[in-house]
Amino acid sequence: MKTYALVGTGGRSGLYIEAITGKYRHNAKFVAFCDTNQTRMDYANRQLEQSGIARVSTWKAADFSAMLDETKPDIVIVTSMDRTHDDYIVRALHAGCDVITEKPMTIDEPRALRILDAVDATGYQVRVAFNYRYAPHHSKMRELLMQDTIGEVLSVHFEWLLNTEHGADYFRRWHREKRNSGGLLVHKSTHHFDLMNFWLNSTPEKVYAQGDLRFYGKENAEKRGVTEFYPRAHGYRQAQNDPFALHMQDNAQLKALYLDAEHEDNYFRDQSVFSDGINIEDTLSVLVKYQNKVQLTYSLNAYLPWEGLNVVFNGTKGRIEMKIVEMSYVNAGGKRENEGSIEKAEITVYPLFAQPWKAEFQLGEGGHGGGDNAMLEDLFGERKDDPLKRAADHRAGAMSILTGIAGNLSMQHDKPIYFKDFELVKRLRQRK
Repeated sequence: MKTYALVGTGGRSGLYIEAITGKYRHNAKFVAFCDTNQTRMDYANRQLEQSGIARVSTWKAADFSAMLDETKPDIVIVTSMDRTHDDYIVRALHAGCDVITEKPMTIDEPRALRILDAVDATGYQVRVAFNYRYAPHHSKMRELLMQDTIGEVLSVHFEWLLNTEHGADYFRRWHREKRNSGGLLVHKSTHHFDLMNFWLNSTPEKVYAQGDLRFYGKENAEKRGVTEFYPRAHGYRQAQNDPFALHMQDNAQLKALYLDAEHEDNYFRDQSVFSDGINIEDTLSVLVKYQNKVQLTYSLNAYLPWEGLNVVFNGTKGRIEMKIVEMSYVNAGGKRENEGSIEKAEITVYPLFAQPWKAEFQLGEGGHGGGDNAMLEDLFGERKDDPLKRAADHRAGAMSILTGIAGNLSMQHDKPIYFKDFELVKRLRQRK
């Protein structure tokens, strides 16, 4: 039986807590929780008790190394704030632990180099939780491309839509500060850039990006005629009828995780999306040229009426179009299986000089189009040979974030960014 310590007991941690206390309780167990906030760790322990499992020891973030020394977990699960991932990953590796980390693996190149150095020095492994690779529709796209269905891929258009529930949520919490999350090009788009690397079996050569904060933030709201503002939803009458407000007192899980925990760290989960202090973009466009000469046009908008994607592959033998509509959600605000579950999914192949046809695949059940359950089985269940090679290591984690990092640099300097100039890329290519 493998033993696990978990650092970061916020909303995303519930995926792993439910898995290890449920389906995988006979071959996995927790030995410790770590967080900056005792209230959240106590809530995690109550989840164990409700599953008939004894509470585990809790450790403040400052005592992370002491926790590793005393509890000696086999694997550390990292679900903390993005900018802290590298610190926990590196210390866990040097303590003799493998690591499972939520995406993004980290938020900038220096932090990624620290992780690469630690993997090289220790020989322990990092797995990045790219659940979207495991969703049946994304796996089907990988299969179609591997089968040469449309010949050589020449260009791709990838449009991701975040709606006014889930998309807005990134502007209420710590993600709204780029120093914490790397912005949406790193925090969210790492999923999409990883899918592109996964689908194309290639990595970028150069990136050019444009982006701005056009919808959220106080200044944009003022331009649209808004005159009443509030810093956060809880305790402010102006928030009562605002469809963008998050009322944590009406949701038992959000209340327990965040509202009841505020007295410890003054972290406000329900900040107004139209307040000052937001410095990430909500409107993004990216051009990417890959090593195999494929051209990608990518867009991300975080304020749209529905959530999901349109992706199109153009090749020498035809075209594949995929449209996915996902169920809207707020992180930790409802049932886990509803987070990113599928409302509509279709893949259409348009061959040259032949009739179009629908690709057949079985819709996945549960969160993120079935990707959560399939990934958890790969992490905690019986490992099986996977011809699609969906498991992602630190190399995949690094290459996915580098597209977003390059995009941030491109916006900052208004010029294309070349992957050959990243020290991380040079090091990774030397190790192939």
